[in-house]
Amino acid sequence: MSSKKEEQKTTVTTNTTTSSSPSHQLQEQQHLVSRSLDDTRDNIRKTTDEARSQIPRYTQVVSDCQEQTIQAAREIADNYVEAQKQIINSFQSALTPYVENVNATTTTTDWTTLFSPRRMSEVYANIVSSFANNVITATRVTNNMIFANMEAFKTSLQQVKESAKDFSRIGVNTAKTFEQTSHENARVTGSANIL
Repeated sequence: MSSKKEEQKTTVTTNTTTSSSPSHQLQEQQHLVSRSLDDTRDNIRKTTDEARSQIPRYTQVVSDCQEQTIQAAREIADNYVEAQKQIINSFQSALTPYVENVNATTTTTDWTTLFSPRRMSEVYANIVSSFANNVITATRVTNNMIFANMEAFKTSLQQVKESAKDFSRIGVNTAKTFEQTSHENARVTGSANIL
């Protein structure tokens, strides 16, 4: 029984809708389209607000990553220098008696100071120090490139936003022109039919 009542209500509603004027139907359609687009805009705003709320987390992740990279480079350099120091000290203590024998038998001091363990360790320490500085500099350059690319991306986004506004404006103007032309054609056609 209730299904027959629902059918009758649906039929009455359908008949009412189909019997309403075309301008009323047009208004209803415009209202539905407008409501649908408003819902879409609201959903987009909600999604972008959620994404915006995640920015501090992303910023922290990037900051932590950079900090860990710098700390890792520092620890690698420290461990490497410490290991090299121990290796050089071991070789130095093993080679010192031989160098002293060479120094005692050689009269030219230029050769002996050139090949002395101390001089070799100084040169090696300079190489290791340069290596560590290069790692830190490379990290800094990489960070600068990332930030520069982020700035370029931000500028590109701004340009895309402006272009999207312009394209939207073009679309709206085209639709208005189409609407105006259609109304003018309808008037001209209506005037021609009267004549």
